[in-house]
Amino acid sequence: MAPLADLIDLETLHLRPGEGRRVDTEVRVEPLQLAGQGYTVDGGTVDTRLDVSRTVSGGYALRLRFDAPVEGACMRCMADAMPVIAVDAREIEQPGDVEELHSPYLDGALLDLAAWSRDALVLAMPAQIVCSEDCLGLCTVCGANLNEADPEEHRHAEGTDPRWAKLRDLKLG
Repeated sequence: MAPLADLIDLETLHLRPGEGRRVDTEVRVEPLQLAGQGYTVDGGTVDTRLDVSRTVSGGYALRLRFDAPVEGACMRCMADAMPVIAVDAREIEQPGDVEELHSPYLDGALLDLAAWSRDALVLAMPAQIVCSEDCLGLCTVCGANLNEADPEEHRHAEGTDPRWAKLRDLKLG
């Protein structure tokens, strides 16, 4: 198991310009909220692979990769969803007079790996967290979970949804 490191001092890697090093570590990922729903990383930590390269001008090129098993509610049926999200993120810290590139996760040579991991996970999350790709969701009339309901038996009286009844009186044209 890799050591737990939420902050990494890149100076301790002793990289000369043009050199690079891989750092495997475990990082805490704080719970997050998407569309008002809470999601957590299983176990609260992820095993990360961090590639660090020192640029010729004294900055850093960084690449962060990990797989995060996320737990929360399915956005279609509200059952438990547990997708594994693959994260591949890059940052550049390039000091200079003309064009400066600054990473919000670097303060000098101190890298806030926990903040970067959480933000990279949020950016990698799919638009909808679902329990399965073929999730049918909830019935719009009664709220039953359509994944569990028998399609032959789950029926409602024919007719217009009473919330739309007033539209029948509308004369168009």
